Amino acid sequence: MHPTLARLRLALAPALLVLLAASASAQPGAYPNKAIRLVVPFAAGGAVDTVGRSVGEKLGTQMGQPVVVDNKPGANANIGTENVARSPADGYTLLVAANGVVTNNTLYPKLGFNGLKDFAPVSRLGYAPLVLVTAASEPYHSVRELIAAARAKPGSMSYGSAGNGSSGHLAGALLQSVGKFDALHVAYKGGSPALIDLIAGRLSFMLLNPLEVLPHIQSGKLKALAVSGDQRAPLLPDVPTMAEAGLPNFAATVWWTLLAPAGTPADVVARLNAETRKALADPAVRERLNGLGAVITPSSPAEAAEFLKSESAQWERVIRAANIQPD
Repeated sequence: MHPTLARLRLALAPALLVLLAASASAQPGAYPNKAIRLVVPFAAGGAVDTVGRSVGEKLGTQMGQPVVVDNKPGANANIGTENVARSPADGYTLLVAANGVVTNNTLYPKLGFNGLKDFAPVSRLGYAPLVLVTAASEPYHSVRELIAAARAKPGSMSYGSAGNGSSGHLAGALLQSVGKFDALHVAYKGGSPALIDLIAGRLSFMLLNPLEVLPHIQSGKLKALAVSGDQRAPLLPDVPTMAEAGLPNFAATVWWTLLAPAGTPADVVARLNAETRKALADPAVRERLNGLGAVITPSSPAEAAEFLKSESAQWERVIRAANIQPD
């Protein structure tokens, strides 16, 4: 080799090494190389927070980087959701989304984000069925009996929820639509005061998640007539599904899905999907989520996207038909 070329080669070697290192760090295998922020748009301690922390902790262990849960509650989950929608699409900010990510599009027409367009679905995480319950003193022992009584005396029944646009409110509106009866909705500032009135017999029925009602069912204060979802609830194996109870078209659950900002690279989404599926298969994670009454539902990104579209379409119809307005 010519001496001049040899000297040039030696001079360029450090620069070449820097370029190669930069190239390597940009490869998909380098992700993640820093902490991941997992936004939970609800306060700490609730079901969504528990799901996020359970999955996030396992993801951090698997991927070798901390997954830091960032609780951003407020405005029916819109504050935290919008924060993620406006974050860099690099895989380092993720959202544990619940039903509101799609229902709020219809409830709040002036949102600063779109739950379908501004996110890249990573995977479904799971769902908890809703339990149709009445006070123990009520004479109804089945969904059919409840609906028959409501039809016999239109407007005589009432049901409560944690607020306008909440999952319990929307599920109650769907139940009226599918069951073809009318009932008065009473919006409370939280689920606890509504539950107190239900047990006291001041409300006719409610739709709540299993953890909220299980102690009261076991104590004999409430009766469970049916559970939503396509299978019986693990915590209430003797309670029929809505389909078994005669309402095959009733589908209302509380669910959770992992989302990234729209535009997140496909290889990053694929990596997150693989790691999420692995985390959801972990026995400790499964045990913790099953303890919430949850059914674990890992999926591909495409399946998660289709699920969100389907949920958005269903609840838009329900919200508009019942003219539901947010608090």
